[in-house]
Amino acid sequence: MRFSSALVTGGAGFLGSHLCEELLRRGCRVIALDSLITGRRDNLAHLLDTPGFRFVEQDVCDPLTLPEPVEVVLHLASPASPLDFTRIPFEILRTNSAGTWNMLEFARANSARFLLASTSEVYGDPLEHPQREEYCGNVNPIGERAVYDEGKRFAEALTAAYRRFRQLDTCIARIFNTYGPRMRADDGRAIPTFIRQALAGEPLTVFGDGRQTRSFCHVDDMVRGLIALAESGEAGPVNLGNPKEITILEAACLVIEITGSSSSIVNRPAEKDDPRRRCPDIAKARRLLGWEPAVPLRDGLAATVRYFRDTEA
Repeated sequence: MRFSSALVTGGAGFLGSHLCEELLRRGCRVIALDSLITGRRDNLAHLLDTPGFRFVEQDVCDPLTLPEPVEVVLHLASPASPLDFTRIPFEILRTNSAGTWNMLEFARANSARFLLASTSEVYGDPLEHPQREEYCGNVNPIGERAVYDEGKRFAEALTAAYRRFRQLDTCIARIFNTYGPRMRADDGRAIPTFIRQALAGEPLTVFGDGRQTRSFCHVDDMVRGLIALAESGEAGPVNLGNPKEITILEAACLVIEITGSSSSIVNRPAEKDDPRRRCPDIAKARRLLGWEPAVPLRDGLAATVRYFRDTEA
């Protein structure tokens, strides 16, 4: 199914702004909702005069009234930076609990399909590799990361309950590490941190021994996956991410190479509960959505470096 109207929560964020852009390109009327606690109005500046686009500055936890109904709610709202876990923990918990509940009720009132943007963090520090959707995870419920991990796990449970008991048309996407233009340079995630440090000629900071792995997916691929899931009618959860693992140390070296930086690499003590391996099994996404990543990591990183250079210029 194709949607003619959509509400994107977290629409001024890194991923949300790209999603708004692509939906508009496909002819969809888009309302972006964002409190701007971590989102940035600048991410949407190029869309503000686009016919069919509207930005609403509002918290997802507050009652929402729109002049006309929407066909799909894409719920991306939630701070996701590791630095935010200790800076605004209660806001993260509230957004993923009360905010998700509020948006589910909004979708219900509009008879709209609801997509929850969940996360690979629900798997915690996984004991299964690669991670399948059936894996229940290994999460520390009282660790610093728990405000996000458990917040998303609650959001998933709530979304599933609305589907099971209130017959709401829902789906769940489990998003693995995504990167690309419009990331915050100071958000604490590996790729923007490495690029910022490399462009400044600073040492790149690697926590632990650097042998922990991630699977980096370019934002263009992720947006395609989210739209494919929303339009599919599938319930999920469905993993969306790049199944090609790379160590953090390898990622740092690749950023140095692409930027042409003379930066060195320094190691810092490992972060508590930081997953040692993170890699999605995307067999379900391939089978149900016909989706898999297409942007090579080197190409995606080069485009992201250009964005950061242009932003600093």
